[in-house]
Amino acid sequence: MKKLNKISAGFLALVAFVGFNACSEDDNLIIASPEGGPELVTPASGTSLVLSAANEQSVATTLVWNDADYNAQTAISYDVELALSGTEFAAPIAGGSTNERFLSWTNQQLNDASIAAGLSPFVAGDIDIRVISSIGTQDAQEQVSNVITVNITPYTTSLPKIAVPGNHQGWDPATAPTLAASEFGASDYEGYVWLETEYKFVAPDETGNFAWGNLDWGDDGSFSGILVDDGESNVPATPGYYYLQVDTENLTYSASQYSNWGLIGSGTPTGWDSDNDMTYDPATQTFSITIDLTADEIKFRANDGWDWNYGDTGADGKLDNGGDNIAVPAAGNYTVVLDFSNPREYSYTLTLN
Repeated sequence: MKKLNKISAGFLALVAFVGFNACSEDDNLIIASPEGGPELVTPASGTSLVLSAANEQSVATTLVWNDADYNAQTAISYDVELALSGTEFAAPIAGGSTNERFLSWTNQQLNDASIAAGLSPFVAGDIDIRVISSIGTQDAQEQVSNVITVNITPYTTSLPKIAVPGNHQGWDPATAPTLAASEFGASDYEGYVWLETEYKFVAPDETGNFAWGNLDWGDDGSFSGILVDDGESNVPATPGYYYLQVDTENLTYSASQYSNWGLIGSGTPTGWDSDNDMTYDPATQTFSITIDLTADEIKFRANDGWDWNYGDTGADGKLDNGGDNIAVPAAGNYTVVLDFSNPREYSYTLTLN
């Protein structure tokens, strides 16, 4: 019996040693057990947040929660999720991950997540937020927190747009050039488009896509700049490059043809007396010229006249209608590009060859 006791004691020690090492290698799976999920405590459910582009990098809010309980000393990971209120997180938006008990969002981060979840810019809407805890490397033993609902008013810095499909591009709204409004909620659209013979205007759907079946406008049949959205006619044009203006509230439009663009100024070989014609490239939707310039000044103007010209007030690389003369940095041979393809964000480049 004494010898048996010694063997039993040795065997038990071996079992204890193996068991200890097994637990050490994977403590989370062997020892830890979920006893209670994290609990969101801040912000309070019902909090309202109005986000702002002017404060994009400022903290909008900080989530704080109580630790999840796994009945063990183990590292816990937390994943934050957001969803449009009432959707039961059917399509959750990832809001960030951390090993802490808090997570801060800047205005921009929360705005991006809210828009992705389905909120509309400048319209208050409810977003549900929850935290999911887990342990180990495989997101094991997940526990889900309580859900809080926060009322959020997001923003957008993207200008609203309408498309201009026509026979200049195969009547395909999805790939058509666009016009942009001056700000969100405005109805004054403008932009430059190469036209052939007929075109129309198409609004985006709720997801921002352009397609037939959306609201669209054409001429009322008088061809005097009046738009209608029912029983409309295609708007006529002669081939050329146009500056289009559309007001979808007052239902008016205008089309001014500016097909000839040139470079003029004291920095050009012809001075301020005449233009140096630029060439249009339909593939890039830009005008360009390769030319010798002196370290002086230039501007862009249309149709060999001063009624329509662009400079650069503030020397920021963005064109302003009637803006300041553009300084040429040094004498040399340049490739100059005039780019009207992005509505209301007209630009140019001077590249020394």
